[in-house]
Amino acid sequence: MAVSIGKLLAVDACILIVFIFHQTYANIDTGSLTADDPPHRRFEYKYSFKGPHLSQPDGSIPFWVHTGNAIPSADQIRITPSLRSQKGSVWTKNTVNFENWEAQVTFRVSGRGRMGADGLAVWFTSQQGLDGPVYGAADAWNGIGIFFDSFDNDGKKNNPAIVVVGNNGKLVYDHQNDGTTQALGTCLRDFRNKPYPVRAKIVYYKRTLTVFINNGFTPDKDDYEFCTKVENMVIPKEGYFGISAATGGLADDHDVLSFLLFRLAEPGQQLPPPEAEIPKEEKDKYQEEFENFQQDLDKKKEEFQKEHPDVQGEPIEDLYESVNDREIRQVFEGQNRIHLEIKQLHRQLAMILDEQRRYVSVITDEMSKRGAGTETGQAPSQELGAVVATQQEVLKNLNELRNSFSESLKQIGATQNQGNAVGMGTYETVQHFNDIKEHLHVVKRNVEHLIQRNGNPGDKVVKCPELPAMPSCLSTVHFVIFVVIQSVLFFSYIVYRSQQEAAAKKFF
Repeated sequence: MAVSIGKLLAVDACILIVFIFHQTYANIDTGSLTADDPPHRRFEYKYSFKGPHLSQPDGSIPFWVHTGNAIPSADQIRITPSLRSQKGSVWTKNTVNFENWEAQVTFRVSGRGRMGADGLAVWFTSQQGLDGPVYGAADAWNGIGIFFDSFDNDGKKNNPAIVVVGNNGKLVYDHQNDGTTQALGTCLRDFRNKPYPVRAKIVYYKRTLTVFINNGFTPDKDDYEFCTKVENMVIPKEGYFGISAATGGLADDHDVLSFLLFRLAEPGQQLPPPEAEIPKEEKDKYQEEFENFQQDLDKKKEEFQKEHPDVQGEPIEDLYESVNDREIRQVFEGQNRIHLEIKQLHRQLAMILDEQRRYVSVITDEMSKRGAGTETGQAPSQELGAVVATQQEVLKNLNELRNSFSESLKQIGATQNQGNAVGMGTYETVQHFNDIKEHLHVVKRNVEHLIQRNGNPGDKVVKCPELPAMPSCLSTVHFVIFVVIQSVLFFSYIVYRSQQEAAAKKFF
């Protein structure tokens, strides 16, 4: 009997553990679904605008319409200029039927005075309020308005302020009290004359409207402050987004730099693809336009091939040179110019060597003709010996110069081969050019030394046979041109390599 009771207790314990495990797992699973996870966001370009190509050449805004004194430009829309009694607005052309959404507005309100007027408004209404007395838009609207009021009408010194006002199409806006009697939410924020554009983020999610504001003191796009929150907010299922502004006796510039709309969806909810939301008539229209464009393109291709039969069949991409190909070509052309200059210097050195050998042979013949027995002939023999020694030293120095140029030519050839293999690093390139510079400096010093030796006054005592003037082995102009070409080539290659490495890092 005790054993049976023990077995029953063990079975009950196992059942209890299994039950607790299932309950815990269910709570964890339920908690993961009901947690306050951020909603999924999808950008809607047909209800947004942003620079730098905001407006078209004809002054229109894609997917938007502007009225009144609004002035679109390439990077912003000036809703109203800083003139008295101005009104302007922009509205979406198509209706928005999102259940949840997020709007981000970037704007500037600037003026010369300490106070401004009247303000700017962001709308979501069932109809486009193209013109009216409420910040440049129509009164008695059906929807929601977020007002950035900059003028203190009621004299309570509670402006500039951000006010949220809802309307069912029957209320008239209370201008005298700045809408405070109708406000669903408000906060005091100064948005005039800020160093950076002011950003407002308006989120409507699960029937809750939340407004965040960036004070314009920092360029950080994510630095938002909480402004106000309205719960159980009911807005039309379909409507238009709009932005309006107005001036009165005082005037400000009201500039909107961007309006970005995002569609929100709860975690786990699948949004329909953008293609599924396009009406069939619009799809057929776009398809027809694409086919017409394709036919025109084919006709232009045929006409081009008839006018240019020599390029028929060649890829269009091969007819043009890319930026990288042009930079590589310029680097190799510069190296080839340096190679030719050094070859020319090498030929000039060979000519000088031949001349020096001829001088030595002439002096040796002269010494062999003269005798060395008399005392009077000893001095000329010693002088001729000194001349021969000097010429031999000159020949030795010139041979060293020739060897230096040969090494330079070999290094330039090696540099070109490594550049063709695209395996040469920046350090090796710098080392090769430094070696070439060092050899050129050695050549310059040796040439200057030879000039000084040949110009020594003590050597003028011996009257050697008159020979034609020796050509200069390296002129200053050639040397300067060589150094300039080499420096330009060097820095061009370094910039090219750095760009290539930066472009390669973008893929990692």
